[in-house]
Amino acid sequence: MPAFKQREKVRFASGDTSCAAWHYPGSNGGCVIMAGGTSVTKEPASDLFAARFNDAGFAVLAFDHRRCGESGGAPRQIVRLDEQVADRHAAIECATGLPDVDPDRISVWGFSLVGGHVFRVAADHPRLACAIAQTPVVDGRALAPHALRSITRLSALRLFGRGVADALGGLVGRPPLLVPTAGPRGVVASLTTPDAMDGDRALDPDRRHANGSRRSPHGSPCRSAATGPAAMPPGSGAPCWSSSATRTRAHSPAQPSGPPGTRLSPKRFT
Repeated sequence: MPAFKQREKVRFASGDTSCAAWHYPGSNGGCVIMAGGTSVTKEPASDLFAARFNDAGFAVLAFDHRRCGESGGAPRQIVRLDEQVADRHAAIECATGLPDVDPDRISVWGFSLVGGHVFRVAADHPRLACAIAQTPVVDGRALAPHALRSITRLSALRLFGRGVADALGGLVGRPPLLVPTAGPRGVVASLTTPDAMDGDRALDPDRRHANGSRRSPHGSPCRSAATGPAAMPPGSGAPCWSSSATRTRAHSPAQPSGPPGTRLSPKRFT
């Protein structure tokens, strides 16, 4: 695991609560804002990646979305897309006030669901230096057939039923009904593709966060499934880097990928 020279905990306001973050001081004025996909918290989501950016001189601001990890917000472990996007906007505002950061050299980074948020955020912040999205979820209708191939009919019916029960319960103020973020084929979970259970090995190979804030056994609520697409089509803004070569398979196994050998390449929104 990486050993960072130094890092400090910071908090910033977002909505009616606050988000917890690690600030890794940099030396070149640039700053990369990082967050994990869906319910993945900041340490396993960013530690392996933040070390590379920090070694190159970049500051890093790695944070937990509200309702997850060390951030505030209740009920816990709820994934609300607009809230996560708002948290990213708040993180950008926080980064502009850091003493080692040039406001014109801020970048955003994310993978999977949060990689999709990157496009929305970058479109709203043309001042960003760049946006980096690893295997982003940007089109739920295109992704769904890939995920559905790995779910049994019975588990699909049970998942749908749980979602309906959760939606109806929400109307009368009942606590959310949660399901695991990932699970083996045949169980009720958000993702049951063959490599869905590889996330811990990919992001936390030394099991340093197994008993910490990695994710709860019920990481992704049914209620979040009906909130809309993860990302809207981008308008204009910062250069975007989309990587297939550096993908973490476990967190977007259903996502169509580019051909073998695809390299990290800058693209300009159109």
